[in-house]
Amino acid sequence: MKRLNRQVTVFGSAIFCVVVFSLYLMLDHLQLDNTKSPNNGGDRLQNLSILQGKIDRLERLLAENNEIITNIRDSVINLKESVKDGVPGGGNMSQGPYPELLALPPLVLPIDSQDCQFAAREFSEPADGVQLLDVYDLLTFDNPDGGVWKQGFDITYQENEWDSEPLQVFVVPHSHNDPGWLKTFDDYYRDQTQHILNNMVVKLHEDSRRKMIWSEISYFSKWWDNIDGQKRDAVKSLVERGQLEITTGGWVMPDEANSHYFALIDQLLEGHQWLERNLGVKPETGWAVDPFGYSPTNAYLLKQAGLANMLIQRVHYSVKKHFASQKTLEFFWRQNWDPASSTDILCHMMPFYSYDVPHTCGPDPKICCQFDFKRLPGGRVSCPWRVPPQPITDGNVQQRVQMLLDQYRKKSKLFRTKVVMVPLGDDFRYTEALEWDQQFQNYQKLFDYMNSHPELHVKAQFGTITDYFNALRKSATDPGHTVPSLPVVSGDFFTYADRDDHYWSGYFTSRPFYKRLDRVLESHLRAAEIIYSLTLANIRRSGKRNDFPAMENYRLLTEARRNLGLFQHHDAITGTGKELVVIDYGIRLFHSILNLKQVIVNSAHWLVLKDKSAYSYNPSKAFLQMQLAPTCLFSYRPVVVYNPTEQDRTSVVTVYVNTPHVRVVTDHGRPVPAQVSAVWSEPTTASTEAFQLSFIAQVPALGLGVYLLGEAASGRAETAEYVFFRQSGELSVNVKHFTVNIHQDASTPLSIHNPHLQVWSSPITGLMEVRHLKEDGSEHQIKVEFAWYGTTSNRDKSGAYLFLPDGEAKMYSPARPPVIRVTKGSVFSEITTTFDHVTHTLRLYHVQGVEGQSVEICNSVDIRGEFNREITMRLTSDVDSKDRFFTDLNGFQIQSRKTMAKLPLQANFYPMTSMAYLQDPGTRLTLLTAQSLGSASLKSGQLEVIMDRRLNQDDNRGMGQGVLDNKVTASSFRLLLEKRAKTDGYIMINPLFSQLLLHQSIGEKLSTLSYPSLLSHVSSLYLNHPLIPMAVSTEAESRSLSPLSPLASSLPCDVHLVNLRTIQSKEEGGGPSDEAALILHRKGFDCALSNRNTGLLCATTQGKVRPLFSELKFQSITPASLTLMHTPEKGSNQEEISLKPMEISTYRVQLT
Repeated sequence: MKRLNRQVTVFGSAIFCVVVFSLYLMLDHLQLDNTKSPNNGGDRLQNLSILQGKIDRLERLLAENNEIITNIRDSVINLKESVKDGVPGGGNMSQGPYPELLALPPLVLPIDSQDCQFAAREFSEPADGVQLLDVYDLLTFDNPDGGVWKQGFDITYQENEWDSEPLQVFVVPHSHNDPGWLKTFDDYYRDQTQHILNNMVVKLHEDSRRKMIWSEISYFSKWWDNIDGQKRDAVKSLVERGQLEITTGGWVMPDEANSHYFALIDQLLEGHQWLERNLGVKPETGWAVDPFGYSPTNAYLLKQAGLANMLIQRVHYSVKKHFASQKTLEFFWRQNWDPASSTDILCHMMPFYSYDVPHTCGPDPKICCQFDFKRLPGGRVSCPWRVPPQPITDGNVQQRVQMLLDQYRKKSKLFRTKVVMVPLGDDFRYTEALEWDQQFQNYQKLFDYMNSHPELHVKAQFGTITDYFNALRKSATDPGHTVPSLPVVSGDFFTYADRDDHYWSGYFTSRPFYKRLDRVLESHLRAAEIIYSLTLANIRRSGKRNDFPAMENYRLLTEARRNLGLFQHHDAITGTGKELVVIDYGIRLFHSILNLKQVIVNSAHWLVLKDKSAYSYNPSKAFLQMQLAPTCLFSYRPVVVYNPTEQDRTSVVTVYVNTPHVRVVTDHGRPVPAQVSAVWSEPTTASTEAFQLSFIAQVPALGLGVYLLGEAASGRAETAEYVFFRQSGELSVNVKHFTVNIHQDASTPLSIHNPHLQVWSSPITGLMEVRHLKEDGSEHQIKVEFAWYGTTSNRDKSGAYLFLPDGEAKMYSPARPPVIRVTKGSVFSEITTTFDHVTHTLRLYHVQGVEGQSVEICNSVDIRGEFNREITMRLTSDVDSKDRFFTDLNGFQIQSRKTMAKLPLQANFYPMTSMAYLQDPGTRLTLLTAQSLGSASLKSGQLEVIMDRRLNQDDNRGMGQGVLDNKVTASSFRLLLEKRAKTDGYIMINPLFSQLLLHQSIGEKLSTLSYPSLLSHVSSLYLNHPLIPMAVSTEAESRSLSPLSPLASSLPCDVHLVNLRTIQSKEEGGGPSDEAALILHRKGFDCALSNRNTGLLCATTQGKVRPLFSELKFQSITPASLTLMHTPEKGSNQEEISLKPMEISTYRVQLT
């Protein structure tokens, strides 16, 4: 029983098996921390080796039992959402559940016709505009030898070009500090980063002409906490004098492919809030030299935060060459959906291969390396071109200046002005005082010579990146104008290639286990932030003092924010760190998930009590519990259900119980539709001691519902029925309490259905083949398959970063026939197929509305025994998508993609953070995902997703390892098939819609713009933010509980509450203040897709959000920049919030 209890852990929407070994891992980690010392490297490695051995043993123990796979599936899927519109018929009830709580939804969503014009409008590019899709069409992607600039071309100039306007050179010293990669965050800090920052204070003070930039606030804040007041004052003086610039100011330099916009905002907010409290600094310029490709989402977020400029580096070498030839390396980056210039941010693209010194002074790395004075003879680093730097002396300064100035001039020829920026740094540079002296003293001699010889027509100096951008703006702005005359660019910079056919599309999937965990933490953090903020506001409103642990819980929230922020780093969520570093990230993620559960149950405890004076905080005896074992039912046991979304919603909630004879009722005693299912320890063996209870809960937006579970002889939940199939061989099924049939006939297709859909699957594989829409009677071929990619036989092979396949994927052929289990019940039905490497589940919810309209797919993948293989799930449909498909960028916007035959297979894979879809004039097929993965559409009607990668070698990008630390990984999806609307009232009223349909049928140009439907948006919201059940502890005293409805109504259908984040107090101790950041996003949506039977209780309101709360009031509400750095001069209390389509806005609010 003890072993069983451990295995049926329900982990929010997380992955069960990880909890067990993560706790074990954390315990050992803490023990190791007590014994390790900086001088004890061998012991530390030995201890870590022992730890890894323990993890491996525990994983093997867990993997022995396939019950885990079932529980992974259930943990990810069963806490998902249904919809508002009705309940399946049956014996449980006669008049629909909880009718007094939620109203009946309309058949068709009430959408204001004005709200549809955004997606329907004509769009024309500016005259000087560059659309990256057009650039890809234009380029041949050949790779001729460019001479000294291998990936470029020969650059020439005339000596007299700078006679009338001298060349301005800004050399920008920087040190790129990865918060984890080859070492953990803490080890890097101990060994390198603290020394860089300590030396910075001393060395910048030695000469006021010296400059430095710094980006990663995760490191800076850790260092700040360890230095004294005198050193802090010295840092502040460097900032005030302009010698030290904080660039970007985020917690990390984030990955831009896999990170969700919630996490991108959160890490930026955490960094900016830290800077405001400690340095009073407001960053002006973004600095992103190392992410592996760039998303316009991040550009938008920087602009909304108040930054004016940004810099990028890792862009496809062919795109760089094209931009250099057109002199468009400096441009205004504009969002695809912006018809004007409100989203423009000035961007500099570095032209050459890397951000290290050999690739930044000019086109010839052999020359530039001679000006990296850390590589002077006798040091640990040398120049690969075998010509070392020389110390600058009076005897050689003239000759060395001529060499360097030649590179500066050639570099400047790639730009439109006579201002050139030259980074001076690399990874973890300036660790030792000697390097500061080598670089700054030698460069100062070069600058002094240049600046004292007017015939050279150059002014050279150290500068910060904003010094450079200020000079650029001044030089590029024509007389009488206020904005620089530079081109406008729209689109994204994926997929990155740094040389040859080396496309960095592997990291879109690498370490998918942790990518899923990232989203689980994100969901928990958002849920905890909101309920914690509501609790504090309600406590203030009540005016009663109590022992609610506000300070302790705020500390847990802060730690979770920082751990989530740390994991957005471009070597963390990407899956490109060493194994021991990945383990360190994993510990942080798990630790924070557990802590956030604590915050949620503490807050829900206070909110759900009818008598607030009865509240008492006892950390050793929690009132509410996230379920860690089957709930024992002897009498009715209350379960509190938290809805963290801004929509009133009806959803399926799953808990585990110790009896199949269960009844579920509301707190008013009304029976609730429920289903008891088996907990499968093997594909054909069920537990006799634990059972899965799924019931339909109705919970108001951001609210709490109360349900009672009890053992009952009558009126109890219906039990699921099971049918097993296997093509050949005997099949023995061990199960009690459930009806089971075993079919030998493999000729009849398997089928499950709900009020909206019917799905047919192959009786041989159990995989979906046909999908039937009941609304219009249409049938669509949608075939699910699995396939393997190998790696090329060439010297360079796939690794954590690179995807270098050995050709097209080969279909997955299991060594033995799979076991197929069909579950049929009143709440959900599903088909589960157990292959050797994948357990695949298709699930339909028997509800009207959002969840009933999609098929839920869960894959639990285990490829730990494979050699250089990657497994993909492929959907093949009858959608005539041709060579076009669409993927989201960071869950924020949709980017059109074109599969190009002129590119290698791996170049046609793109990041999918929350969705990808195919469409033709009549149909759209959308795959919604709960984790970031790599996706492609290699043929018309096909969509595929790489599920996991196991690679036995390094791919020579610095990590030094293959990817061999695979875990059993659960990935969760929803598959949505939508029809173009034909007769919905709102659609045909406005002629813009028929115009939109026409363009989407035949127009190539408009395909750069696309938007999900409202149904798709809400389905994605529900998938990523499931309802959260909490059982009242058996040890808790009996209290009267009351449901909570904090909002006056659901928010408008197209408005998403990104966060309600309590701001830290500026007082000593840094606990919670009485202010919060209210962050809202108005989503762009496509009205031309059907809005019938969504079950939603919302409408669209032209972006107007009226008073949100039912009882709480805004004491103040002030518009601010995204991260609260800037407040408009006219900022004041607003009666009404108004958002433009796609806009993300932040408000500083006081709730009471």
